[in-house]
Amino acid sequence: MNLTARHTSLEDVIAILSGTFIVAQGVFFLQQAGLLTGGTTGLALLLNQFVDLSFGTLYFLFNLPFYVMAWQRFGRQFALRSVFAGAMVAIITDNIRHVFSVDWLSPVYCALIGGLLMGVGMLMIFRHNASLGGFNVLALFCQEKFGVRAGNVQMGIDLSILLASFFFVSPWLLACSAMGAFVLNLVLTMNHRPDRYVVCY
Repeated sequence: MNLTARHTSLEDVIAILSGTFIVAQGVFFLQQAGLLTGGTTGLALLLNQFVDLSFGTLYFLFNLPFYVMAWQRFGRQFALRSVFAGAMVAIITDNIRHVFSVDWLSPVYCALIGGLLMGVGMLMIFRHNASLGGFNVLALFCQEKFGVRAGNVQMGIDLSILLASFFFVSPWLLACSAMGAFVLNLVLTMNHRPDRYVVCY
């Protein structure tokens, strides 16, 4: 018999809002040092340096096809929550500069705190039946459709994005970016375990 308590709707809303706020802080620190990361976040950070569109706009646009895929694979509720979460990250990240600014931060510090904050925020969002969209949805689809492990697909995509960034950022910033991405994935790997944390929806 499953005795796991369900999250209430209010708990879901508060947790998703909190998670998106924390993720946005993490992205802000990466931006401050000119760092990148994997996934659609990394693509938006990279392209933001070359086009006249904000990070938030690029981030949300990149995620649109993955929200559609999430609807098809995980259902309407998960997809709508994910759209909401992605939109909040986009809006908050684009507006942090109106309330907070710094003159200089070490790239190493930005990589560590950025990866840590993004990992913790994503963990909160995942545990309330939502995601930020992105390539993790594609990775899960490939695992289901073609039998390729989702972790391998995700790692391959993230590495490809960081390697492509080699032509646009210095080796030092690229190394810091890789460290931040490692911290993010470490947080998720250590804590996003269904056998340790089970929620009924």
